[in-house]
Amino acid sequence: LVLKAAQMPAYAHLLTEAKQWSASQGGGSQVQMDNTCDYLAVAIGKEILSAVPGRISTEVDSRLSFDTEATVTRALKIIDLYQQQGIDKDRVLIKIASTWEGIQAGKALEQQGINCNLTLLFSFAQAIACAEAGVYLISPFVGRIMDWYKASMKVDGFEPAQDPGVISVSKIFDYYKQHGYKTVVMGASFRNTQEIEQLAGCDRLTISPALMQDLADDSGELVQQLNGEQVVEAQAKFSLNQADFRWMHNEDAMATEKLAEGIRNFTRDQEKLEALLA
Repeated sequence: LVLKAAQMPAYAHLLTEAKQWSASQGGGSQVQMDNTCDYLAVAIGKEILSAVPGRISTEVDSRLSFDTEATVTRALKIIDLYQQQGIDKDRVLIKIASTWEGIQAGKALEQQGINCNLTLLFSFAQAIACAEAGVYLISPFVGRIMDWYKASMKVDGFEPAQDPGVISVSKIFDYYKQHGYKTVVMGASFRNTQEIEQLAGCDRLTISPALMQDLADDSGELVQQLNGEQVVEAQAKFSLNQADFRWMHNEDAMATEKLAEGIRNFTRDQEKLEALLA
């Protein structure tokens, strides 16, 4: 989102403002680039928050995905920048990749009253660890899970109820509700309206404008599929230490590949942004 906005003429003044602010802070070239990127992300976030209610997610540099301390430090800096712009921390979610280190950073930030969005979530292990950490919200990627299974199984698609992404999010939702976790489940990365319809009743869904329009054009009945008061299948409660988490996540080939791929893609976008700002 920040990269796309930075390429739009309407936001050119924010790029200039970010560079000027960064230069005023001093430091070496990478420090100044980090400051420029963070300031720009916050400035764009402020613009969005002026137009919409609720919250915005602002991402910590994905290159810090395996460094808990650095992630916390960067997140605190982002929150401070928002507060300097008059935006309360309660309107911001810090977006962090769901690595073990990222989840622990989320736990530390939540303990300081800073809510987090743990993203790139593909495995049940990640979901369990996020719930135990007490993070505010998770973003399981429905469509990307389905993409992997389509390629792996060499099929054209799945019946909506058999979509692996739908099954994954449904299982996580039921597990959270059954065991009383407050972490919000926000399904993301949808490929079609059928996936969305199968997750009707989920805490939250993030839906693209195109799919929102498709839903608006559909005059059929939308039936609630997920209900926190009516858990479909009882699930034993897990408690994972770091070794447990890494083993359980590693056993899921799809999740292992998609998490790594997602971090690499986020990093490529970060590098493109830095090239644009250089």
